Amino acid sequence: MVKEGQDKKLITILIPAYNEEEVLDQLIDRLENVIDANTRYNFEFLFVNDGSEDYTLQILKKYNATTQYIRYIDLSRNFGKEIAMLAGFDYSRGDAVVIIDADLQQPPELISEMIECWEMGYEDVYAVREKREGEGRLKKWTSKLYYTLLQRMSSENVYPFAGDFRLLDKKCIEALQELRESERYTKGMYGWIGFKKKELSYIADGRAAGVAKWSWLQLFKLAINGITSYSTVPLRVWSYIGFIISFLAFFTLTYEIGKTIIFGSDVAGYPTLIASILFLGGLQLISLGIIGEYLGRVFVETKGRPPYFVREKSAETINLKD
Repeated sequence: MVKEGQDKKLITILIPAYNEEEVLDQLIDRLENVIDANTRYNFEFLFVNDGSEDYTLQILKKYNATTQYIRYIDLSRNFGKEIAMLAGFDYSRGDAVVIIDADLQQPPELISEMIECWEMGYEDVYAVREKREGEGRLKKWTSKLYYTLLQRMSSENVYPFAGDFRLLDKKCIEALQELRESERYTKGMYGWIGFKKKELSYIADGRAAGVAKWSWLQLFKLAINGITSYSTVPLRVWSYIGFIISFLAFFTLTYEIGKTIIFGSDVAGYPTLIASILFLGGLQLISLGIIGEYLGRVFVETKGRPPYFVREKSAETINLKD
């Protein structure tokens, strides 16, 4: 595959990109500085253009034309970051893959330390964010609460504040390629596949340019995917709630029958009756909604659709960054 330095290991740096035209030059400059400090390896940059609406694709084509170790995959539309990473896994060629966001909130300089841990035998070297510049208290609190709930609900290990910024050995990539579900929660998959893991920490910077791509609604949907993908606890909880309510209803019915037999009928209690009906109706709707989430996932997966389509990709090349 490589003309010079054939004994060198190849590391693929995977970058999902969606409307990142303002930051690509800075990102590539910083990545190349890191790569130049690790001359014992061959490198390739693999960008996955996730249906960008700006000039991201045109910039990537320009770099690919002049710098052939920079490759790109252009998806047919915006499928979301989770699917974009799967496409990157499918087209990566490295002995290890480093996943990093394009917005430079994750420091590329940490890649060197990841490689050192990989050479020590670790197969999944993941970076944990200690704090993020400009992150509000509400978001910190909700994130901590979510990971706490997810860990308690899931039978798999959940690594709080460990995102997609990590180095994965080829064995991990091959395992993730086998997981083809459409409604993906890759953060949970990292824990599910196992392998030998190593934690590193970093302080996230603010975005180098552009705007955040995740809205509160998208984050909420991702959180729901995380819970429903790796835990059936919500279904079990509502079974318990149903049992408890049925027991209380039977107790109340027995009490009312006994009261009527002894003291006669009493028409009072209309507000209590209405409140009880509304309360039980609300619980039923919530439980149906939770069942619907799981049923919806089954419906999507049984279609068996491909997770993504590629519009175009850069030509394969043997000229790698060494």
